[in-house]
Amino acid sequence: MKRSDKAEKKRSSKRSLRSYVWLYFMIFTILILLLLWVFQYFFLASYYRSAKIRSVSNAARNITRRYDSADLKNLLKRTAFDNSMCIVITDNAGNVLIGENNLGSFSFLFHDLYVDHGKYIYALRSELADSSSGELTKTKKNEDYGSEEIFFCMSFDTAESDEPYYIFVETAVDPIDSTVSIIRQHLIFITVILFELAFIITMFISKRLSQPIVDMTETAKDFAAGDFNVEFDAKGYKEIEELSEVLDKAKVEIEKVSKLRTDLIANISHDLRTPLTMVKAYAEMIRDLSGDNPEKRNEHLNIIIDEADRLSNLVNNILELSKLESGNMELNYTDFSVHEKIHDVLTRYTLLIEEQGYDISFVPDEDRLIHGDADKIDQVLYNFINNAINYSGENKRIRIKQINKDDRVRIEVIDNGCGISKELLPKVFDRYYRGEKVKRDVVGTGLGLPICKEILKKHGWSFGVKSEEGKGSTFWFEAEAVPAETEKSE
Repeated sequence: MKRSDKAEKKRSSKRSLRSYVWLYFMIFTILILLLLWVFQYFFLASYYRSAKIRSVSNAARNITRRYDSADLKNLLKRTAFDNSMCIVITDNAGNVLIGENNLGSFSFLFHDLYVDHGKYIYALRSELADSSSGELTKTKKNEDYGSEEIFFCMSFDTAESDEPYYIFVETAVDPIDSTVSIIRQHLIFITVILFELAFIITMFISKRLSQPIVDMTETAKDFAAGDFNVEFDAKGYKEIEELSEVLDKAKVEIEKVSKLRTDLIANISHDLRTPLTMVKAYAEMIRDLSGDNPEKRNEHLNIIIDEADRLSNLVNNILELSKLESGNMELNYTDFSVHEKIHDVLTRYTLLIEEQGYDISFVPDEDRLIHGDADKIDQVLYNFINNAINYSGENKRIRIKQINKDDRVRIEVIDNGCGISKELLPKVFDRYYRGEKVKRDVVGTGLGLPICKEILKKHGWSFGVKSEEGKGSTFWFEAEAVPAETEKSE
């Protein structure tokens, strides 16, 4: 089985985003329902009992805090009525000081006080004496009525006596079986309704979440097939829109690369075909016509050598640019003089100045040392000047200008040629960019300026071009200058 077939089979076996979203929402809904059922079936009774105990203890503490207030009687009545309680307050000797019973004949405390002479209250006080917290909570089954009672007692101090007083609170744990049954019936209805709603809502949400991605995937398939006119304009939520913008930018860059590849092949084919054709033609001429004529033979051989050099330069430039762009080329940093570097470069153009009438000169500022790779900067200057020569036209006037700044040295190469239009100016440093008004016999490989761009970027220096049609162009870069203190110390 082919690798692509295996990948396709693997993809087809995976769930879609829509199904994942739906599944996760349904699992979430089921978990919520399970929690509701577990708490209603297993924990409702125990939670109700705990709530009752808290209610009794809070009521007792509230009464003891307000025992010395004028409305104590009303407070006891209201508390006993609101919470179905029996409340008794006694002194240290066990005498009842005040009480309120809202349980009627069901009250175990009142039965204990008036029938059993306070035996159970005495027992509670005995247990309370052994308690370190000063409070006691007990539960007791009322055999007469089959109910469960909660008793809370605690001691407290008052302003009217040096001896502690005691408060006893009783309440019944009401049977909640009927209530639980009703709640469970409601829970069944709620479960069915919630499950149906969850199914519908999750279907809607999963479609809403996945549809922009599905649309973007379809667009990406068209783009992968080579359609650069597609637009990644998926809408939905922020992340999808951001992804859409990124893909649009990537599409533009890939389109540029594709066009660049086409241009690369076309330009390399042109640059290779022409010298190869000339090499072949002149080799045939040597064979058929000038082989016995030393003067003609040497002339033809020189042309073959020149064309071979052109091919060699093209290949070398391609390799060098590839190294620079891949980051495999290291820079050899040194400090060197601006004046010496530019004068050294200009010596290579002596023959061109003398024989072809070019006016190439250097407009210096005070000499400065700059920190960089001398050989690579030599290459940048050489390419800038060659570019100026190619585009200088009939004027043939070129100036290399030095402008010193605080910590920088700006180098400008100025020609007075045809200039570059505003539309084409951003493309000047692209691979194989060629101006339309230049003859092939003075054009290089089309890679000089891209190489300059990569060298200057690797140095971290700013660079650029200014141009106006009909008035010429200025290519510039700003090099890092060596501080004056460093120069003096050396």
